[in-house]
Amino acid sequence: MTTQFHDLVPGEVRAQWTAEGRYPGRPLFTLFQEHAERQPHFPAVIDDEGTISYGELRRLALGLARSLADAGTAPGEVVAVNLPNGRLACAMDLAVAAIGAICLPYPIGRRRQDTLALLRRSKAAAVVITRHVGETDYGKLVQELRPELPSLREVFVHGDPLPGLRSLDAILADLPEPLDKTAETDPDAIGRILVSSGSEAEPKMVAYSHNALCGGRGEFLRSLHRGDQPMRNLYLVPLASSFGSTGTAVTLAFLGGTLAVMSRFDAADAVTLIGRHRPTHILGVPTMFQMMLADPRLAAGATDRVDTSSLVGVVCGGAGVDAATVAACATRFGCAFVNLYGSADGVNCHTQIEDPLEIVQTTAGRPNPKVAAIRIVDADGEDLPHGAEGEIWSRGPMSPHCYVNAPELDAQYRREGGWVTTGDLGRIDPAGRLRITGRKKEIIIRAGLNISPAEVEGLVTTHPAVRSAVCLGVPDDRLGERVCVWVVPTPGGTAPDLAELRRYLFEEMGLERAKLPEILRELAEFPVSPAGKVDKHALRASLDAPKESADAQS
Repeated sequence: MTTQFHDLVPGEVRAQWTAEGRYPGRPLFTLFQEHAERQPHFPAVIDDEGTISYGELRRLALGLARSLADAGTAPGEVVAVNLPNGRLACAMDLAVAAIGAICLPYPIGRRRQDTLALLRRSKAAAVVITRHVGETDYGKLVQELRPELPSLREVFVHGDPLPGLRSLDAILADLPEPLDKTAETDPDAIGRILVSSGSEAEPKMVAYSHNALCGGRGEFLRSLHRGDQPMRNLYLVPLASSFGSTGTAVTLAFLGGTLAVMSRFDAADAVTLIGRHRPTHILGVPTMFQMMLADPRLAAGATDRVDTSSLVGVVCGGAGVDAATVAACATRFGCAFVNLYGSADGVNCHTQIEDPLEIVQTTAGRPNPKVAAIRIVDADGEDLPHGAEGEIWSRGPMSPHCYVNAPELDAQYRREGGWVTTGDLGRIDPAGRLRITGRKKEIIIRAGLNISPAEVEGLVTTHPAVRSAVCLGVPDDRLGERVCVWVVPTPGGTAPDLAELRRYLFEEMGLERAKLPEILRELAEFPVSPAGKVDKHALRASLDAPKESADAQS
């Protein structure tokens, strides 16, 4: 089953970007194929297994494309992909593009609620899943969900085989002949769906064309390239995340560079890989870099110091980063620090390699209209002068078409002309740089992950001992914010303690571990404001001395 995607950016605006050369004008797989033909022996992906060349990756991708096509996957249908970072994830991205289908990658470890929401709303016709992640059997989970997924026809399982599902391992052991004719895909057609945790109870899905993904997002990464050799990018984040979407589509297909990945982030291993793989850029979120900074091998004068001389820059996104972390990274990695502000919704602004440290510590850099222009607007959507604080709006060649099967999100976040509203507050300083000053929308950003308080509250209140709940983010030096929940117990009852609540939400309600409450307070009643609403300022003020915290569990 295919979904109709409407472009919220006017056609004449897209045409202008095309005329200006902002788009490559060729779909993702064609771009990759051009590099593979020109440099078949050049390293494409470096992963836990070693190195695979462009020629070898093309062979793997076309064999997987044959399997998808033989299973009846048609152009325009959605293929959901749930694989860890590695060559297989990249090959599957390319295979889906080769048959003209739409790839929906999502990071491994999503729980039942998010898995159901993603597959159901996207109307995925096929899904490629990792069988076991931790203690969860995703093969059985998807089988259990199939009655609620009428569009889902085929399930490919990587790991132990499961009756009734297609074994990806068997396909890889006897790879089919390469697909001999790839789809003739319109570069303005949807090629990939990016997933954002957003501020809704369900994750948001954003539809990107091949041009917007490869060209629009590609221009962002290309602007950070220095030197004559192709970029060699070490991704610490999942390739299936919004931040990681520049892996296959940009590093490989658009830029023809080398992509280095870890199947699972480990700070010590990441430091080791800098010396081993000699990346030019490292892409991660603040908490990852903070963990790596603790490694003694990055200290000046260390006898076993890791050689970081290959690095041009560390690119940090996903959450705000403090000035001390910026300075420490610049010193210990011995390269530029790039402060990235962006989102899956089509927002991008970042500092540059040559920017002084003070600029990186205090701004998100100058907006680049080749990627995404930035407006600062008032409550009526009218532009404000430089220096005035207002909501940040964004639109540019990287702008997505729309949200997937979610007209309510289109209405909430998109405005006339295709502009996206961020809910963030900012201003443009006299030098033309964007300064982020706050947030309008209520979301919790924990270690780079956007968490919806509404989602957590809704699930907490399903506990039989909880009458009502409020969830808020509270500041944390290490993670940015932590998830705090206040509960009022059912009459005559006792609210669950933190350990029981976390167990219930994780095991029985399928909430992701990263979204679980870390601080819990029980109240007889919530404080209310003069308007009769819960007084959230009073709740935060009550946290001067937390009574229960999940520090040991996080």
